[in-house]
Amino acid sequence: HLPWMLILFFGSGCAALIYEIVWLQLLQLVIGLTTISLGLLLGTFMGGMCLGSLLLSRVISARHHPLRVYALLELGIGIIGIAILFVLPSVANLYTANAAPGLLGIMMRGTVAAICLLPPTLLMGATLPAMSRWVEATPRGVSWLGFFYGGNIAGAVVGSLLAGFYLLRVHDMATATYVAALINGAVALLAYGLSTLAPRVSPDASAPELIPMPESGSGNPATEIRSVAAADSSTRDSRAVYVVIALSGLAALGAEVVWTRLLSLLLGATVYTFSIILAVFLVGLGIGSAAGSFLSRTVARPRMTLGFCQMMLIPAIAWAAYSITQSLPHWPINPTISLSPSYTFQLDLALCFWTLLPAAILWGASFPLALAAVATNDEDPGRLVGGVYAANTVGAILGALGFSLLVIPMGGTQAAERWLMGLSVLSAVVALAPFFRGSSRSVDNGAGSGQSIWRISMGGVATLVALIGVAAWLASTVIPIPWGLIGYGRFTATYGNRLAGGVWNEKSVPSSGGPPDIFATYVGEGLNGSVAVSLSTDGVRSFHSAGKVQASNGQRDMRLQRLLGHISALVHQKPESVLVVACGAGVTAGTFVLHPDVKRIVICDIEPLVPKFVAPQFARENYDVVRDPRTELVTDDGRHFIRTTKEKFDIITSDPVDPWVKGCAALNTVEYYQMCRDHLKPGGVMSLWLPLYESNSETVKSVIATFFKVFPNGILWSNDTEGEGYDAVLFAQAEPTRIDIDGLQTRLNHGDHALVKKSLVDVGFSTAAGLLATYAGQAPDLREWMRDAQINTDANLRLQYLAGLSFNSYLETDILREITRYYKFPEQVFIGQDQSRHLLQTALQIRHPETRPGSAAGSSAHPVK
Repeated sequence: HLPWMLILFFGSGCAALIYEIVWLQLLQLVIGLTTISLGLLLGTFMGGMCLGSLLLSRVISARHHPLRVYALLELGIGIIGIAILFVLPSVANLYTANAAPGLLGIMMRGTVAAICLLPPTLLMGATLPAMSRWVEATPRGVSWLGFFYGGNIAGAVVGSLLAGFYLLRVHDMATATYVAALINGAVALLAYGLSTLAPRVSPDASAPELIPMPESGSGNPATEIRSVAAADSSTRDSRAVYVVIALSGLAALGAEVVWTRLLSLLLGATVYTFSIILAVFLVGLGIGSAAGSFLSRTVARPRMTLGFCQMMLIPAIAWAAYSITQSLPHWPINPTISLSPSYTFQLDLALCFWTLLPAAILWGASFPLALAAVATNDEDPGRLVGGVYAANTVGAILGALGFSLLVIPMGGTQAAERWLMGLSVLSAVVALAPFFRGSSRSVDNGAGSGQSIWRISMGGVATLVALIGVAAWLASTVIPIPWGLIGYGRFTATYGNRLAGGVWNEKSVPSSGGPPDIFATYVGEGLNGSVAVSLSTDGVRSFHSAGKVQASNGQRDMRLQRLLGHISALVHQKPESVLVVACGAGVTAGTFVLHPDVKRIVICDIEPLVPKFVAPQFARENYDVVRDPRTELVTDDGRHFIRTTKEKFDIITSDPVDPWVKGCAALNTVEYYQMCRDHLKPGGVMSLWLPLYESNSETVKSVIATFFKVFPNGILWSNDTEGEGYDAVLFAQAEPTRIDIDGLQTRLNHGDHALVKKSLVDVGFSTAAGLLATYAGQAPDLREWMRDAQINTDANLRLQYLAGLSFNSYLETDILREITRYYKFPEQVFIGQDQSRHLLQTALQIRHPETRPGSAAGSSAHPVK
């Protein structure tokens, strides 16, 4: 029946990964998208599995049929998984009403994670120990558990790909949950059916015959001393193996954190990239688990083989570090050659296999070898497996949290990869300690007890010195993350001949006579992401994150950033309080410094490095907004801040990263826009940056339609150059917008708005009509175009799956022309004197020639008065 059990574990692993992906996405919408929130969720998820593996053998008697216990566990997971969908909204509302800042807030986030995740993960963690009671507690017997573990991982691979590429892309999180619960139900039925075909043998009947020991004083004292010493030695050996597997788990999850962060820069931080990285890592663990299970059945000393795996991890980690930072970024690949997502996915899959597979295989082999190293005939297999699994999981928790919250923010990915090598050296030394120090002999000390004396092995000492020396040399080859990888990601090779290595000191001039075309002035690896600032020889300063330019002082970017800020402040009659979601270069936030009525500016950014180190480098362009006394800096993701704050604002403007970046879709859902609307004061304004580049029609249509669903009177402003699309601004008020053209010009001409007027002139807007001529459409006119749009909600996060398929596309002009086909002059929006309206209408028709009367697209446009 063992092959059938592989099917059981395959199904269990598939369902578990679907749940994990769904639950993490759902809960991050509640407690935030920061690394701290994700750390709490992962820690709770794995902590629950750890507790479940430990408690199974202590709570459920070994007399119960393992297959029936397994069936009940799977059934319970499915029931709780569905229940979470219905319980979570109430938990979210309770959290929102009582959220607090600081340590108390973190504790409350942890409480939410515990309420939702502990019940099902306790059951998940108990499944492997429960099934382990079906095999004998010998190295050969527990080797089957390695195969079970491998089958579970194979299911997890399928689950991660099924969720990431189909269930969540096509359906929603509720559908994905129901599919996972259905798999749980099928596994439970199969397990129960197998239990009727394979009746459980009583543990008492199958227990090995015990040979009685002579009573104290009636036997040979030397024999008793050797028996006690052997027992003590066995206990010490088991403890050492637990330490090794814990260190292995720590390094494995730490590496996954580090390499996911680096590869997401190189490949693009889409949901598909994260699914591919996770799947490849799991494939390696599965291959390794199968190989380790085979070895544990054949090798005489599994602990030595376990130690050898830890030794081999050192060059495997060095290989991954070299590939990601020194090799792959320079492969001559242009991502825009093909716009087919399938080709991109194939390439990403190959790169991940090339990089991650060696180390993942070795970590996968460690688990079954550790089981074989501690297996004894007289121990409950459930307790044995639960202990090893728990040790590995505790290490994994420490690795995930330690590397994401401490090691990377404090020392960067270079230090993190060196830490990984050090952990592998330590685990290898612990595993191979008996072989390094040689044999031991027992000496009677004359008091009726024995004392072990270890003999020094010169070969072992030499091997240990060589191991440490090789590890130190390999660690020295690990370099810091190249700033070009942070700056240009998948286009690093394209810009390679223009990028300077390291960070250039602007006070000095390189010996070559001048700086290269583009060089870094700041590079930082923070808590939530990596950022850089670059300067080119033509004077363009750029802010980089997520592997691309996010903002710059180039003309087009400056025009967009000032349009986003000024149009919001000028349409509002008297803006006093402003919330800026995402700081970036600070240019949008800086526009509000110039408006005389503004008394409070709140800048919310998820990465502390951005307002602290990035924005000050753009102080000239952003009017030094971060040091303005009216400015308050908040480190949080914008969605969580808006969910939990009690404050309302006159203006909320959002300038996040691109929609294809995983997590950004949470800042573009119907529910998020509703929260923003509810936090606006009467007459308040909501505005949002919308990129047209690196996108397609379906993606842009989804963003616009979702925004207009909440703001049915919304307006689209276009930042284009002579009809060539680039990006745009979504703008809305809760009530219909009315813009007095003459009143706006009078306001700009007033002395207290002199700096505002100059700021607009600097980016090409010399008059109010020039600023308003960026108008591209409004919600009622675009209703027909948006008819087939997919609305982005918290339940489906559809946008990130749409955007992730098109981020190599450059169709911005075509998208803009699609939109302007529906252009009509908005009679109800622009009010003022007839001459002013006529001038604005003329300017709009000049800006969009296809909308002129007589043109194919302009036949539906309002005639010029």
